[in-house]
Amino acid sequence: MAYDKIIPIRRRMARCIGYVLNEDKTDLANALHYAENPIKTGRLVTGVNCTLETALEEINATKRRWDKTGGVLGYHIIHSYAPGEVTPEEAHAAGVELAERLLGERYEAVVSTHLDREHLHCHIVFNSVSFLDGKKYRDDFKSYFRDLRGVSNEVSRAHGLSVIETEGHGKHYAEWNAEQAGRGTIRGLVRQDIDAAIEESFTFETFLTALRRQGYAVKYGVNVTHTALRPPGGERYFRLDSLGAGYTEADIRARLTAARNGEPGRTPTPEPRTQPPASEPIKPKRYTFRRSAARKGTRRKVSGFRALYLRYLYLLNGKRRPRRYPPSFAVRKEVAKLQRYNEQAGFLLKYRVDTDEQLSMLGDALQGRIDHLTDRRKELYHERRGGGDVDAELADINRRLRLTRHELTICRHIAEDIPRIRDQERLMREQTQQSKTPAREQTGRNPRKEDKGKWM
Repeated sequence: MAYDKIIPIRRRMARCIGYVLNEDKTDLANALHYAENPIKTGRLVTGVNCTLETALEEINATKRRWDKTGGVLGYHIIHSYAPGEVTPEEAHAAGVELAERLLGERYEAVVSTHLDREHLHCHIVFNSVSFLDGKKYRDDFKSYFRDLRGVSNEVSRAHGLSVIETEGHGKHYAEWNAEQAGRGTIRGLVRQDIDAAIEESFTFETFLTALRRQGYAVKYGVNVTHTALRPPGGERYFRLDSLGAGYTEADIRARLTAARNGEPGRTPTPEPRTQPPASEPIKPKRYTFRRSAARKGTRRKVSGFRALYLRYLYLLNGKRRPRRYPPSFAVRKEVAKLQRYNEQAGFLLKYRVDTDEQLSMLGDALQGRIDHLTDRRKELYHERRGGGDVDAELADINRRLRLTRHELTICRHIAEDIPRIRDQERLMREQTQQSKTPAREQTGRNPRKEDKGKWM
């Protein structure tokens, strides 16, 4: 059973090819325990549509010929097998066949089988530009399942190996990652709104009307091939047949018909809620301020960005009374970003940033620190090439670089998120105020005070 992943190469094509051709990883003499015959030697490397020794020169010549030297330089496929499933020669033969079927006579490629791990795996590095017509290879979500995954399964079957069968449609990484972390997704929110619309609808047309009342834009009609929905405030449409089992147009019509006939419909298993039930509220992350003995009698209040984030996190996390109106789609979508906002709030509190000017100055300081560390790392690399023992300092600088770059990314995200957080915080505050006094608005009296008087 072969597992495949594809990685775009945006720089250092020579370094990537050098890695996959590493003799320590490809020489059978260095991995005799993988081979059935210990006398076998040789390197498991092959050039496809190019000569192995001049592969990099031919790839670069193709790019110059078609004037496509920028963007994605190439692609790196890792084709892995389960431990003990194949011999090195069988693994390499299948990897070469995969490259030939996938790329045809259009792209230069280098195929190398690495034997330095318990699981044998082939590396396929190929040019992004076709030497035949200059067209670039297209790598997207659909081409992975249709081309790479499909061809890989065909090659595995031809060699008598098991294959990975996918159930239904694949998921985007962002959606899969959010589900693994227990966070809600936009598609999950759309499914929740569809379920609510089905409960109050009788026909498919009234179902679409209910969605429009929720603020959805709907693509539906004689000239529309696939019914699609765009959530309020969203930028793209979601086709019903992309939302999973139970949410295609045929499934929704069947659920509506079952409801009209009083039969149990095919209600799919709901996605984990973006907010927990009222009995199990999320505990907001608490921030405390320690006062020195000299300032024990005074309390310093935060303001600006720090106060905005703390209020917003409280509204998203804190215990609230039942709402008169359900939260908007935009508000529910924000709940899925709690981890990101918690990290940003901690960053603002750490550096005491309250204004745009302070945020900009901090970003410049972090960039300056990155430039300084990068220059020092170059000096250390030069010293190491001269025989100097600088590995410990290099490791420390790389660690500090990763941390500083991450903080700079947070700084930039805050600058992007602040306008939206201001708008959402105002919206949620208004909804909270509306939910606080429903009884007083309807009867002109305060039931809490009356109840209090009964027991005095």
